[in-house]
Order: sequence, then structure tokens, then C-alpha cells
Amino acid sequence: MTRTAPHEESFAVKPVPVAAPATLGSDDLIELLFFAYRDFVGDPDRILADYGFGRAHHRVLHFVDRYPGLTIAELLDILRITKQSLNRVLKDLIGQGYVAQKPGASDRRQRLLYCTEAGAGLAADLTRVQARRLVRALAAPDARGSPEDFLMAMIEPEDRPAVQRLMARRGSGA
Repeated sequence: MTRTAPHEESFAVKPVPVAAPATLGSDDLIELLFFAYRDFVGDPDRILADYGFGRAHHRVLHFVDRYPGLTIAELLDILRITKQSLNRVLKDLIGQGYVAQKPGASDRRQRLLYCTEAGAGLAADLTRVQARRLVRALAAPDARGSPEDFLMAMIEPEDRPAVQRLMARRGSGA
């Protein structure tokens, strides 16, 4: 029987075997992952900016919305951020009415987190734009060949030629 580390107990993804990095073109995968991530988080970033929120607010909203009653300790474990960082973000979200906290039933010192109606709506808006990007990338005919193809499909179509040109320069000394 294998024991899981405390941070893997309820929310961590279990590792799965993958092909050796050399067979996947690891340099290209890493680079494309940066560009895909930029665009994947860029969609919600634009929405969050209207609220004066950032990516930390997004992550907190995401997990609080999906796991109502999440404790502060669980959220710290999931996000792997400092309590000080989380407190700053929670202060914003609670103060503006997107997250509510309630005392625990068995331990009144425990703070359980819930999205308010406004918080759930914002979380849904943020998820919607990211899901749209994933669906579009997964549906792209050229995204089915390799991880590189999928990541390229995650990048804004008008940005792909520039990304391809940049990647073609790597190692050329240009």
C-alpha cells in the first residue's frame, strides 16, 4: 500500500507515465506550453482586469466554486501559496462580495469558503472562456497529431505564424 503525501490526499493529480521527453520534442513542447498558457490565462485575465482582480483571484474563485465548504488549510494546500498571499486575495473577494466564509460546524474556528451568487457567476464566466479555447483547440483538425499540434491550436490563430517563426530561429544564431 502506498501512502500519499499530505498535499496529494484529496486534490492532487496522480502522476501518469509519459513518453521520454526526447521523443516528444521537449524543447518545442516547453516553448509551446508557454505560449498556450499565455493565451489560456489571457482570456480570463481580460475579464478579471475589469474587477481589479488577478490570476490569484481566479485560482481561488475556481477552487472555492468547485469545492463549496473548502477550508483555508485545504485551499492553501491546493494552491501552494503563503497564508499571507491567500489572505490578501480572500480579503478582496470577500470584501467585494464574491466569496463568503462561514464557521465550521464541528470547529467554530475553522473558516469554510463558499462562492456567493456573484462569485459563482464570475467563476462560470472565467471557466466559459477557457473551456471555449480548449474545445476549439481539441476540435482543430491539426491538433490531433501530437502534443505540439494541440498546444499550437491553443494559441490564438493570428499569433501562430509569429510563434512558428520565433521557434524556427532557435539555435540558428539569428
